[in-house]
Amino acid sequence: MCKINIFLLLGFVTGLLSCSPQQEVASNETYTVEANTLSEETASTENEKIVIYQMMTRLFGNKDTSNIRYGTLAENGVGKMNDISNKALTEIQQLGVSHVWYTGIIAHALLTDYTAYGIPTDDADVVKGRAGSPYAITDYYAVHPDLAEEVDSRMEEFEFLVQRTHNAGMKVIIDFVPNHVARSYQSLQKPDSIQDLGETDDTSIAFHQHNNFYYIPDTPLEVPDNYKPLGDKKHPTKDGSFDENPAKVTGNNVFSASPSKDDWFETIKLNYGIDFENDEAQHFDPVPDTWHKMKDILMFWSSKNIDGFRCDMAEMVPVEFWEWAIPLVKNEYPDVIFIAEIYNPEAYRDYLQQGKFDFLYDKVQLYDTLKQTMQGKASTAGITKVWKDLQGINHKMLRFLENHDEQRIASPEFAGNYWTGIPAMAVSTLLYTGPAMLYFGQEVGEPGFGESGFSGDDGRTTIFDYWGVPEHQKWMNKGAFDGGKLDENQQTLRRFYTALHQLALSASVVAKGDLIDIHAYNIEEKAAHYSESNYTFIRELQEDKLLIICNFSSDAQKQLTVMLPKGVTTVSSPQLLWKAGEAMFETQGEFSHDNQSVTIAMPPHGVAIFQL
Repeated sequence: MCKINIFLLLGFVTGLLSCSPQQEVASNETYTVEANTLSEETASTENEKIVIYQMMTRLFGNKDTSNIRYGTLAENGVGKMNDISNKALTEIQQLGVSHVWYTGIIAHALLTDYTAYGIPTDDADVVKGRAGSPYAITDYYAVHPDLAEEVDSRMEEFEFLVQRTHNAGMKVIIDFVPNHVARSYQSLQKPDSIQDLGETDDTSIAFHQHNNFYYIPDTPLEVPDNYKPLGDKKHPTKDGSFDENPAKVTGNNVFSASPSKDDWFETIKLNYGIDFENDEAQHFDPVPDTWHKMKDILMFWSSKNIDGFRCDMAEMVPVEFWEWAIPLVKNEYPDVIFIAEIYNPEAYRDYLQQGKFDFLYDKVQLYDTLKQTMQGKASTAGITKVWKDLQGINHKMLRFLENHDEQRIASPEFAGNYWTGIPAMAVSTLLYTGPAMLYFGQEVGEPGFGESGFSGDDGRTTIFDYWGVPEHQKWMNKGAFDGGKLDENQQTLRRFYTALHQLALSASVVAKGDLIDIHAYNIEEKAAHYSESNYTFIRELQEDKLLIICNFSSDAQKQLTVMLPKGVTTVSSPQLLWKAGEAMFETQGEFSHDNQSVTIAMPPHGVAIFQL
């Protein structure tokens, strides 16, 4: 057990985004501690919480600042695995990180010429962007060539990256993309004993249990006629067509030879034995050929000493496959974890209990709720509803505010201001025992500005194009990884993320403690200046107790009082560690207390954490 004495006051004056309507909780029930306590088994067998740092590997180490729309690798640069130096990894670990998720490791479609290394050039008409989507896999057994200093040694460079990450005290997660592959899929690096996907398919029929793909017999593929790859720029393979006959079914279950521009037209769906055109009839006995091939891929990457897989669109693959495959992998590699990208709450328990996943995305529950709250569209009462709806599986939910699919907090499309994420990140990270995650650049306020190419100016950092990530590059400082070009506000923001995640990683009460939600109690008791723009909860593990107070409003709360329900705990001598605000970070702060309440001046978008 890790004993802590800590007080955090994190307030960041923004003057933007007035948050959360001042409304009363609509409830017919009187608050009880029992109904607002969450006590589940812990998420980790170790004495720590999992904190994941996701990086888009090709962007992370890129020092080039040119950022030409649809720029080539030569024009815009690209990050390499070797750019992720020991210094970079040490700084990430000191941010309070236990696992690094390296996004885009496995070879995927792209429009850079690597024919000198025996790698075919992809067809521009079925590639999104110039650098391509990391989720349009071209060879499950190969490392992506862009990431290597020496292309012929790219697997060895990946193995050295895994070793460096482990030496820095962190574990390695990579993507596994099981639902679809690039239209140009061909494994050049697979073991000789393994047949390639589609190699023995009967292409004359739409479905067969042992086909790896689905087909539209006697019909050639028509690429979307309104897709303009690379905009007005030329490419040798850009001619408005792609030779695929018969057409294969598109990755997002489009059973048409003419997918639209808005479909995943660059990918083809893998066949796990479900006959979609005949009432989704299941053909799982004998085990479909695709199951064996995908299990072999999981075994191959597990043998590279990685520690986990983030499984892309896991719910588009039948839960029966995971029920079969995950135990087989864990029988040989028992410590490898599986994280499911999943968006259907009705399927959560199936993929945990039957499918054997370790963790699931919590996007449509906590992420969506926090985003609405940060945008001033909802009250904080929704946070309570989330954990109550997920009772029994909260410890299995991976929580985050940014990732490669979502808009940056600082973007106009999300919150327009990185300070707005402070209380939401505290809730996302500390609410319960399950994993927390942040996306590279989040900790320095990257806003995702710029139209990079296929990825428009939509508040996201591109995953399709060669690009530099400007605010992240200020921290990277030409490879020094010392934050030398960050301004004072960004340095303060990064200190917040460091303190938050170091607390999460080191404190047993965060990794294993119960949750006592006291938000509704303070509304019901009309605590002074407390409103639906606040959210307050306690984490408790035996004698360790943390009180976390959040202000989602852009207004300061000069004398906010938080009341503690009788029988929960008493406030005796709370300890102060440090406080922070916009452009300041110091080890002092003011508050008052009696036996059952704490009164504190809360800054806009502030967080305070007490040890009780």
